[in-house]
Amino acid sequence: MRALFKKIRVGKKYITALLMPLKTKNLIVLHGRRGYVMCGYLNLKVAEKFNDVAVKIVGVRTINDALCASVHSCTSAAARLGIKKGQPVKDVLGKIA
Repeated sequence: MRALFKKIRVGKKYITALLMPLKTKNLIVLHGRRGYVMCGYLNLKVAEKFNDVAVKIVGVRTINDALCASVHSCTSAAARLGIKKGQPVKDVLGKIA
């Protein structure tokens, strides 16, 4: 399977969804103009170091899973935008788009 890119409309804006199949799991990122949602493959501590608006989700295998997930954790820059643990990703997308 090849990498999958998908544009997802969020209100009047869009985010880009990326699903990249790896050896045993999928790497998933939902990227907006202000920040991104990342699966557990990516390192939240590094995102914090660079002051990124980053949200971590876990246990997802597809883009649809990611869209239905809840925030596992986030950077302090994301928290300043009002993003918090347990919040549905669908609510976060409007803040990062």
